[in-house]
Amino acid sequence: MSGDLDCVSACKQQNKSCRNTKCRHWIKYKEDFNCTLIAIDKHGKMSLREVADRIGVSFVRIKQIQDKAVKKLLKSVDISTLED
Repeated sequence: MSGDLDCVSACKQQNKSCRNTKCRHWIKYKEDFNCTLIAIDKHGKMSLREVADRIGVSFVRIKQIQDKAVKKLLKSVDISTLED
């Protein structure tokens, strides 16, 4: 993760979009320097529509991914601990 933060710092400092398209955090969204980490730092929580816009897929697809992720999390966690 340290290397990721170095990359984010360099992009912010140079005020330039990231060119490392092989990075797992890279997105084609120049307003956030092509970086999901910068997008999160800059905007905080985002709606599913904002996420869809940034990664170039439909809102419905993002919702499907979210639903699948939540289902996996609930399988791996004792639901009674979430109620506390």
